[in-house]
Order: sequence, then structure tokens, then C-alpha cells
Amino acid sequence: MLIASAVAILVVMVMAIVRALLGPTIYDRILAVNLFGTKTVLLIAVIGFLFGRPDFLDIALVYALINFISIVGVLRYFEYSHSEEEGGSL
Repeated sequence: MLIASAVAILVVMVMAIVRALLGPTIYDRILAVNLFGTKTVLLIAVIGFLFGRPDFLDIALVYALINFISIVGVLRYFEYSHSEEEGGSL
């Protein structure tokens, strides 16, 4: 059952990559990258459980924190770069 869930997570990850490459707006692409990062955390946790390595959960948590911080940083970058193009104030 865990192998089937790992395969399902991999399929969703491929779908997220396709969405990130073909997304109509930058926000759709960022959302797809965030989804890919979240599914990566799930996949690391499932692989850790399959191989009996509970220390993989620590790696998954660190990856989740890095994913969250990087997505917030990218969104802030695009928010401020977009407001500067319009000539608006921060």
C-alpha cells in the first residue's frame, strides 16, 4: 500500500512540473512549484517509512521549512517588482 502511495505521489509531482512549465500566469507556476515541494516532503516521509528510517522525517521537515521560506521570498520578489513597474509606492 505504501508503494502505491509513493507511485501516486510521483504521478502528482509530474503533473505539478507540467503545470509549472505550462502555467498561464506566474502565480500558477509558483503554486505548482509549491505543490511539488509539498509532495516531495510527503515522498521523503513515505520513503523513510518504507525503509524503516525515521530520521528521514527530520529531513522532510527541514525541506518543508526551506520550501515555505523560498516560496514566500519568491512571492515577495514578484510582488515588489510588479509594484515598481507600475510606479506605485511600497
